[in-house]
Amino acid sequence: MVSEMTQLVVTQIRSAIGAKPKQRGTLRALGLGRIGRSNTLPDRGEIRGMIARVPHLVRVDEQAGEAE
Repeated sequence: MVSEMTQLVVTQIRSAIGAKPKQRGTLRALGLGRIGRSNTLPDRGEIRGMIARVPHLVRVDEQAGEAE
């Protein structure tokens, strides 16, 4: 089961030049757009699905979320 407290740090590691339009759109939806850009996103099924569409363009690191 995916924890609600886990965050994913998604970093773009390759260029979207030459990628299919849907893959470029997925990068934009993840909040990326340039090599080296990172975005912290909640660990949810929708986000995992988007990452699964562009695994060759991004690197994913997990970090424990802050308890509120």
